Amino acid sequence: MHRIVPISDPGAPELRVFRTLRRPVEHFREGLFVAEGSKVVRRLLTSPLRVHALLVTPEWLEALRHELETRPEPLTAYVAARGALEEIVGFHLHQGVMALGQVPAPASLGTLTALPAPHLFVALDGLTNAENIGVLVRNAAAFGAQGIIVGETSSSPYLRRAVRNSMGTVFGMPVVHTEDLAATIGELRTHRGVRVIGAHPHAEQRALPATDLTRSCCFVFGSEGEGLSEGILRACDEAVAVPMAEGVDSMNVASAAAVFLYEAYRQRRG
Repeated sequence: MHRIVPISDPGAPELRVFRTLRRPVEHFREGLFVAEGSKVVRRLLTSPLRVHALLVTPEWLEALRHELETRPEPLTAYVAARGALEEIVGFHLHQGVMALGQVPAPASLGTLTALPAPHLFVALDGLTNAENIGVLVRNAAAFGAQGIIVGETSSSPYLRRAVRNSMGTVFGMPVVHTEDLAATIGELRTHRGVRVIGAHPHAEQRALPATDLTRSCCFVFGSEGEGLSEGILRACDEAVAVPMAEGVDSMNVASAAAVFLYEAYRQRRG
């Protein structure tokens, strides 16, 4: 049975979690994530992930009534005018709807490799910008990637800004967290039959269009400023570059991911 709670006091203790949105580490420690915006919240409500609460205007409560009725677990919808919601969260809301969900348990490498082959995975090395991670996840979903492997130096795709920029596609994407990315991609190579390709703007051996991506592979994308770390680059089967115009030596990591993933998608569709 869902609870509908009109907000009379923005400082009420039960709203604490919505007042800490600028402190994502606290949420992550508690296993929570925030979904904001109509499309993202709708995708959350129609996903198998657990939902704890909503923070909505009366208009959005009515608009989401059908999705709420399909939820199996009891949840609480806190309702107030947009001005009161913004007072609670501490920043401007583009839309008056936000939800609190439970971060799913991390997937295992075995879970990913049990999916139908040829596999297509994405690994993150040193990515900390939540917006870039979110867009990269959205690109991965768009071009058929089956899972994300998050290295020990990368941020979670369940940070608020990452969830928002993924447009909720992260809810359907298995995510593996590893404390040793080099060892994990080494296992993909030696025991799982997956070719590991480092996205490296200065790769000299091979350009992306000349690379066979029809077999199982995992793309590894490096940090926004430094690219792939030396240890991770050595752990890859090969480094591959996107051909670019003269005088341009790199592109945004999310843009590079879109190019790599589209090329794999194109080749596999024949």
